[in-house]
Parts: sequence; structure tokens; C-alpha cells
Amino acid sequence: MSEDRELEELRKKREAEIQSQAGAQSEAVAKKAEVDAQKAMILRQILTPKARDRLANIRMARPDFAEGIENQLITIASRSNLPGPITEEQLIDILKKLQSGKRESTIEFKRK
Repeated sequence: MSEDRELEELRKKREAEIQSQAGAQSEAVAKKAEVDAQKAMILRQILTPKARDRLANIRMARPDFAEGIENQLITIASRSNLPGPITEEQLIDILKKLQSGKRESTIEFKRK
């Protein structure tokens, strides 16, 4: 009988832990959605439609790279007064500058 009571108490404690974890996860998901919405709003303000399309294409191919670019663009916009929205051509120039900083690697095939 006391084992049943102990088992029931353990079960209730575990259910409370699970509910607490689920609540924390839902809060994290909600916070991420809010941050993503804020980023999207800022990007709509600082990028032309064509530049946003290009960034969306990059996001499909390389999501991590696109997120880094978005963060850099938001930082640039917050630090300086942009004369207008960033055009597709300006975005391409920024991307080229980022790519030029990377070391190029080549693959060589040796013939036998």
C-alpha cells in the first residue's frame, strides 16, 4: 500500500517535471518566433524586394550563412544611417567581399 502511494507520488512528480519542461520549450519557441519576426521586419525596411529575394534564395541553399548575413546587415543598418534600402547589387557586393575573405581551396586528382 505504501509502495503504491510512493509510486503515485513519483508519477505525479515526473508529470510536473514534464509539464515544466514543455512550458519552457514553448516559451523558447515563442521567443525565437518573436525574434525572427523582428528580424524580418527590419530586413523588409533595409532591403529592396530583389535583395530580399536573393537573400531568400541564399537561405534555401545555406541557412546558416544567410542568418549570418542577415545579422551583419542588421548590425550595419543599426550602426549607420543608410541613405536608402540596400539594393540587390549592393548585397551582391557585400557577398563578394565576404567570399573574398575565405581561403580558396582546390582539389587535385593524381593520375596513376
